[in-house]
Amino acid sequence: MYRKLLSERDRFVVVFIDDILIYSCNETQHAEHLRIVLQTLREKQLYAKFSKCEFWLREVCFLGHVVSATEIRVDPSKISAILEWKPPRNVSEVRSFLRLAGYYRCNTPNPYPSLD
Repeated sequence: MYRKLLSERDRFVVVFIDDILIYSCNETQHAEHLRIVLQTLREKQLYAKFSKCEFWLREVCFLGHVVSATEIRVDPSKISAILEWKPPRNVSEVRSFLRLAGYYRCNTPNPYPSLD
């Protein structure tokens, strides 16, 4: 699917495996972008399951982040998953936890700026 939408990539569409995110500055532009993407999918004989599609959203969860017109923030469910993480039992689990926590630490606002 990534290759099929290559001409629109980074202009108004993001494709990740089987997820397609269409973004626009206004509703008129969004209607045109949506038409282009759906027409491209039809031409390439690719189909989407309507029950899994969401249209005209002001805010969307995508790849562990909440994306809106004003900001991109970490999905709160990811933060709660880190807080509820079971204690690691081996080196591999410690590394896994540290990678995930480190990523989200860099992408969340610091509630204690005086501690930096």
